[in-house]
Amino acid sequence: ENTHGKQKNIVVVDSRSTPPGLDTLADEFPQVTLYCGEFDEAVFMGAEQIIVSPGVSLKETAIQHASTQGVEVIGDIELFSRHNQTPVIAVTGSNGKSTVVTLLGEMAKTAGINAQVGGNIGVPVLDLIHLNADLYILELSSFQLESVQSLKPVAAAVLNVSPDHMDRYDSYDEYVNTKKHIYQHCQLAVINRDDPAVGVMQTGHKRVSGFTLNEPASTSTQGDFGVREFDHERWLCKGGHKLIAEASLKLSGQHNLANALAALALGEAAGIALPDMLATLARFSGLEHRTQWVAEKNHVNWINDSKGTNVGATVAALKGLKTDNKLILIAGGLAKDADFSVLKTALEKNTRTVILIGKDAVKIEQALQGCVPVFYARDMHEAVQIAQNLSHPGDTVLLSPACASFDMFSGFEHRGEIFIQAVEAL
Repeated sequence: ENTHGKQKNIVVVDSRSTPPGLDTLADEFPQVTLYCGEFDEAVFMGAEQIIVSPGVSLKETAIQHASTQGVEVIGDIELFSRHNQTPVIAVTGSNGKSTVVTLLGEMAKTAGINAQVGGNIGVPVLDLIHLNADLYILELSSFQLESVQSLKPVAAAVLNVSPDHMDRYDSYDEYVNTKKHIYQHCQLAVINRDDPAVGVMQTGHKRVSGFTLNEPASTSTQGDFGVREFDHERWLCKGGHKLIAEASLKLSGQHNLANALAALALGEAAGIALPDMLATLARFSGLEHRTQWVAEKNHVNWINDSKGTNVGATVAALKGLKTDNKLILIAGGLAKDADFSVLKTALEKNTRTVILIGKDAVKIEQALQGCVPVFYARDMHEAVQIAQNLSHPGDTVLLSPACASFDMFSGFEHRGEIFIQAVEAL
């Protein structure tokens, strides 16, 4: 698309020598010039504007040089925002994004609102803009937020922040500050009161709504969303007002309770009726590969959290599982320069053993420093077999890798599917 109705000369640049879809692109857009292979600085210097895919770092030398010479560099979310006139809910965070935006989409559907969900999940954001919608609900990664300036959501949230993508960012602070971009022009900032890194992001926002897994500070109906106990039963509430009993939710884990509270705060800001949100919440069971119960075999529960692609997600899964019995964790894959030492505290209490797979298994064992017994497996099927052999009745086996999957699998979905197949074959 162009901004002034004038035809633009489009050039496509891909750092891969033979990217997928090359022939299709050439057939459908023969007028488009295509450069494949190592980035050529001269090509970028001849551009008026560079639109960078989220998977490409803005720190690429050729892109940085063009930017310093006055070439505008933007991403897909910035391009979308410049053309969009429809209200937007924007959600980011190290973990929980997909669950929250999917839940919000279901809430809007129940309320009769024509909402479209996309961004970093499902439909790419530049395809959304061609759809007739009353509301866009966007999942945004830190990569997508790097060049955002024009995004003006009716409500925005950073659900949580824990170290991730440290192979892309120079420091944890840089990663946190990138997430913060989502609040820049939002009408309402939804804040996780339990996450110190998020709590300090609200500076300057006149309208703030919070959520917490503790009791909200205010008892008025205008207070934060949180959890209170009434007659020995835990309820999700707003201020001092009861909304829905925790026991009536199909979502499991404290991290999903926080996701539910965040969705309620965001949905309220977007005008989704509270009764419709609560009705949806009561029947929403979550997404595949996210602390998904798979089976009970020989009195052992098997849980698939293959979407646990970073340490923070695995810590949340470990804390969220309510069990008085022992736990066996299957983890490992591509580490993305993560710090695995933070797993030690979460594992020490009731973990029977950790079974490691993947390229960076040794790094994880070194970080755990002997806090729990560790076994190695060559593949997922062997990991599941070892877990079965070591488990006792009442145990829970959790696949939550704390790593990316691309060393052994095509993605986290593939990894989860292989785990499920291995469990079902027991």
